Amino acid sequence: MRFLRTYRKSIKLEVLTSVFLILATVAALFMYNTPFRNIYKYIFEEIYIINDFSLHMFINDFLMAIFFLVAGLEIKHEILHGNLSSLKKASFPVIASLGGVIVPAIIFILLNKDTPFLSGFCIPISTDIAFAVGVFLIFSKKLNPSLKIFLLSLAVVDDLMSILAIGVVYSIDVNLLYLSIALIIVLILTISNRVFKVTSVYYYLIVGLCLWYFIYLSGVHSTISGVLLALTIPAKHSKGANTLEKLQKLLVPFNSLVIIPLFAFANTGISLTYNIDISNVNSLVYGIVLGLCIGKPLGIMLFSYIGCCLKITEKPSNISWTAVFLVSLIAGIGFTMSIFVSEIAFIHNMTLVNIAKMSILISACISVLSSILAIIFIDIKLKLKMKNHSSIVNKYYIS
Repeated sequence: MRFLRTYRKSIKLEVLTSVFLILATVAALFMYNTPFRNIYKYIFEEIYIINDFSLHMFINDFLMAIFFLVAGLEIKHEILHGNLSSLKKASFPVIASLGGVIVPAIIFILLNKDTPFLSGFCIPISTDIAFAVGVFLIFSKKLNPSLKIFLLSLAVVDDLMSILAIGVVYSIDVNLLYLSIALIIVLILTISNRVFKVTSVYYYLIVGLCLWYFIYLSGVHSTISGVLLALTIPAKHSKGANTLEKLQKLLVPFNSLVIIPLFAFANTGISLTYNIDISNVNSLVYGIVLGLCIGKPLGIMLFSYIGCCLKITEKPSNISWTAVFLVSLIAGIGFTMSIFVSEIAFIHNMTLVNIAKMSILISACISVLSSILAIIFIDIKLKLKMKNHSSIVNKYYIS
């Protein structure tokens, strides 16, 4: 995503976010499986921000709304000015992403259609952009730079699909009064942008806080407020950076270096010694693991190839099908968003939440390993090929 590639210091933000994410996950697993478990549970379950709003709820319902705001800003930017700004640019990653969402969901549904786990069908549809870009950057010197644009475009569409799924599938007991008030606030923000040309970042943040509050009370998942707010942010240039860019510059470091690792730390406290008959939940485990590790790359490859055969879209000329396959493997790393969806899908059954999280961790490890092995294998193959063609220049990459 653009918010992971435009804000840079001496160390690339993508790499730093990936490192923090891994460290947070390892720390959470360590604390939850040692005598520190009680401290961990006390921090997130017994500490309340206000009334019955625990620290865990603050992270998942409030801070993740900021995460979705940043995601929404990126989606808006890409649609207006970026890789999704024209049909020609957008068609290939959009069709590929549709496959990467539909096929994993179908696999999960087929395995869980007669089980109480069916509500988790949105768990394997997402790509974790931080991990995915982190893996990409490890081998960036060996990969065509155009692949990063494809991966980022794919992730943007993935985020949009996940956001729609959360808003439609997991919103329950909707209070129409509070929802109406929230929609009125969205209307006010839109008028402020379009009619009164308000460009103050702090105005949108303060009114956006009110929007979050009423969305939260309405029963629609509160993180949707971040996306709705992003839709109302001015994106036109006047003098210097526009409001959208200013807001990205303000929120990107906080989102990448604080919210994402904190979310991982708060939600990956999983017991590694569960006394549970796995046969009772094997369809849930298989649905998530197979959905992410097989369904994701299969869907991306299948839809993009069929789309090209039917002349619905066209693969960029500087990207080979081998490269598309590598990106599809990397896209199978579903972590942050998948964990987030599992918390919502099985909100009343913490045992299922933890089993789902463990399955997501296993899937992430498999996807990372398969991506790295595939890149190494193709790299060795290219080196051997170059030895037989000495006239080829020394610089090469997987394209």
